[in-house]
Amino acid sequence: MAKNALITGITGQDGAYLSKFLLEKGYNVYGFLARRGSDTLWRLRYLNILDDIKIIDGDLLDLSSLIRALELSKADEVYNLAAQSFVGTSWQQPILTTQVTGFAVVNVLEAIRIVNDKIRFYQASTSEMFGKTTETIQCENTVFHPRSPYGAAKLFAHYLTINYRESFNIFGCAGILFNHESPIRGIEFVTRKVTDAVAKIKYGKQNKLYLGNIDAQRDWGYAKDYVEAMWLMLQQDVPDDYVIATGKTSSVREMCEIAFSYADLNYQDYVEIDHKLYRPAEVERLLGNPKKAKEKLRWEAKTSMKELIELMTEADIKRVRDNKPEF
Repeated sequence: MAKNALITGITGQDGAYLSKFLLEKGYNVYGFLARRGSDTLWRLRYLNILDDIKIIDGDLLDLSSLIRALELSKADEVYNLAAQSFVGTSWQQPILTTQVTGFAVVNVLEAIRIVNDKIRFYQASTSEMFGKTTETIQCENTVFHPRSPYGAAKLFAHYLTINYRESFNIFGCAGILFNHESPIRGIEFVTRKVTDAVAKIKYGKQNKLYLGNIDAQRDWGYAKDYVEAMWLMLQQDVPDDYVIATGKTSSVREMCEIAFSYADLNYQDYVEIDHKLYRPAEVERLLGNPKKAKEKLRWEAKTSMKELIELMTEADIKRVRDNKPEF
């Protein structure tokens, strides 16, 4: 009998890739969607899966709509991927970020506890919770020190998932995912900002790329690889939390060099530093240790950072060359 999965944040990068992954596993996939005036379904169309998903209207801040969604979907698994997920925006909209990214998770967990406490729950945690860490490489036991409203909100949701697991015996898992990107990443994220700019510069539609701290280092992986780890967590006998990462770190500068070189350009000719783009509290370096995920989930990243950036650059070059709409 096919399993049922309810995904919040289904229109985001991870939601789209996870939906495709679960559909290929034979799941019935339901998307919990807050209706907006603009089109938010383009990623599902891009992956050719929109017609295979059942959309349920609702809002994370409305407990009653979550209860209805669980009842309608008869969910076996719930993946909470919804969030205000752009770190930069979290300083401009700290209250909204706290409500949607942090407090709303109480509603999801409460809905599960009320409707069916046997539902398995995945919470999308983040490496941004580590923030100003003193450890060279971060694992599940590294002390958290978030450096943004986004990181702090995610940390609240992370600990809440653990609390419901320990207090109510809910099968709740948190995936502490390090940066993961793809051709359908939002344009506001630095990886996609770079690859989009490379394509536009190559075809004469942009002259310069303005960036902030290009010496910041991150552990970058491919979102398509990472959604498999989310699923694997909910297939285990015992719920737990896992760092999902490549175990390798690169700087924004290195990433720029790869993207521009792929288009036969020199990044130094086009990249300019704009100090207004620096964050109020910078996180200089993040590097994940995926040892636990490899040993217990039998998961490891398949795509290198170089392969990822080249894949993204190629996708944006093709889009700009063919005059396709921006996304």
